[in-house]
Amino acid sequence: MNNKIKEKIKEKYAKIALTGNSDRCCMPGECSTDGSIIGTAKVIGYDQEELKSIPEAAVLGVGCGAPIKFADLKEGDTVVDLGSGAGIDAFLSANKVSKSGKVIGIDMTDQMLDKARKNAKEGNYTNVEFRKGDIENNIPVDDDTVDAVISNCVINLTTDKTSTFREIHRILKQGGRVIISDLVTDREIEQGQVNAEQWCSCIDGTLTKENYIQSIKKAGFGNVEVLEERTYMEGEKVNGRKISSLVIRAIK
Repeated sequence: MNNKIKEKIKEKYAKIALTGNSDRCCMPGECSTDGSIIGTAKVIGYDQEELKSIPEAAVLGVGCGAPIKFADLKEGDTVVDLGSGAGIDAFLSANKVSKSGKVIGIDMTDQMLDKARKNAKEGNYTNVEFRKGDIENNIPVDDDTVDAVISNCVINLTTDKTSTFREIHRILKQGGRVIISDLVTDREIEQGQVNAEQWCSCIDGTLTKENYIQSIKKAGFGNVEVLEERTYMEGEKVNGRKISSLVIRAIK
């Protein structure tokens, strides 16, 4: 089932990279009233003025929050963006760490990597690079080299969250931080009921808040803190389950 899920994810996000996000958001309840991608990004927490400073094609409207608001990035930092897509958070991070810093985007979808690299070239981002990788098995970054890891609504797509957080822990410097926007649920799907299509839509792979935090702690992190929490889809239930959006920070 794990390989089937990953292939479905690649298929879905390859299509988004090539043709755009027809849904304009991860879920209908998070769409902007004007239906625009930029408007949707504002709804989930992005600053519209900051979005004007990056390539417009980098904004796809597929996140569930804005982790960069809480990342406290500084000039000279090395940042890794997991599930970097077309590059929205990577480019916003690059603006904050400036030329003395570095941003590495990681994605497993070739079409997204092509789109992100094209955006980087057109935006003249010399301090950003994009690498192909499976974030739960082998993030292609050296041990103890990163100041901050960010991720936006991607870790819920992985099939082994603890393994993903162990990989994050490995690449962070001592004292480094991970800041994640992600989804959690009040009731997890049992293994036999998992639907690959629903998993791709950020639904079936969600853990409870308690289990999500526990997976971070199992990976060796301390000081795990929920910075923001809000009900997703304006309180609607998805297949009988309540979905919430969190921003979580943890320290190595």
